[in-house]
Amino acid sequence: MKIYIRAEIVDKEMAKLKKRFDEVIYDPWTKNGERFYPDEMAKKMAEINPDVLITELDQINDKVMDAATNLKLIVDCRSTPENIDVDTVTKHNVPLIHTPARNAEAVAEMLVGLIITNQRQIIQANKWVRDGEWKPGTTPYYLWKGHELYSQKIGFVGFGAVARHAAKLLEPFGTEQIFYDPFVKDEEIGKAKKVDLDTIFKDSDIVSVHLPVTKTTEGMIDKKYFEMMKNDALFVNTSRAAVVNNEDLYDALKTKEIAAGIVDVLDVEPPKDENDYKIAMLDNVISTPHICGSTYEVVLHQSEIAVNAIEAFYNKDYDNAKLMNKEVVASATGDK
Repeated sequence: MKIYIRAEIVDKEMAKLKKRFDEVIYDPWTKNGERFYPDEMAKKMAEINPDVLITELDQINDKVMDAATNLKLIVDCRSTPENIDVDTVTKHNVPLIHTPARNAEAVAEMLVGLIITNQRQIIQANKWVRDGEWKPGTTPYYLWKGHELYSQKIGFVGFGAVARHAAKLLEPFGTEQIFYDPFVKDEEIGKAKKVDLDTIFKDSDIVSVHLPVTKTTEGMIDKKYFEMMKNDALFVNTSRAAVVNNEDLYDALKTKEIAAGIVDVLDVEPPKDENDYKIAMLDNVISTPHICGSTYEVVLHQSEIAVNAIEAFYNKDYDNAKLMNKEVVASATGDK
């Protein structure tokens, strides 16, 4: 069998793949920093004709699947395969594995760091020092006094892997935690208690959004909810820009209806003009360029999850194979 690998895989996990597959073609997108769009990806699939594809950013659609005549399995090193038309892959009867929570720890750690950075005014204080403002007679101890996380109420909108990792990291700080997630049945997870969405926005000192983009969530967080927030509250979005009405967020931040914002995601990435940058340019906003999930260790996580899932798949342990379209396997094998 032949495997074509377009995502980074660590050496330890690569050794396992080399034992399982007769031919391994390793061509990670990071080598040239470019993803393949459908035309080029279709050409590559026709040329290489692999049995298994591991990808991360390459666009997979009908054209690609038509060209991949020998393809029997796709592994996408993404929590959510936004680069892949899942319905098309399923139509072609090809099982699709994903790597849930591969960067959950990375996002959670940076989320906590960004919150502390905001609450302790670290960026402003650093600029004050670098600008030579620390002079005799100044009182930085009082000028840059910030807030601890102790006793702060943190509300999570969506309580998947990232939010749960963040909640666990935030527990030792003495925070109070609440969450809204209609897909979570538990009324309490760790120290976090389930509440309705209005309560999240009315009661939280810090609101952190962790939503995927769906028809239901697109633009879901809007003016209605920003108006509910405390005037000294912090709003954080490290998930997807599309789940927030960012015009409404901009207005709430600019008018100081809410105190501050942290955004790792923008509507247009990279920004093309002044309008695309306007939230990031506000003095009460910390903006980062969609890097919360970017660490060297993510490659280790995705490698372990992907290779373990492949092993489970070939051992017919479909419950642990991280399949997005288990119905394909069920239809072919009769397994439920």
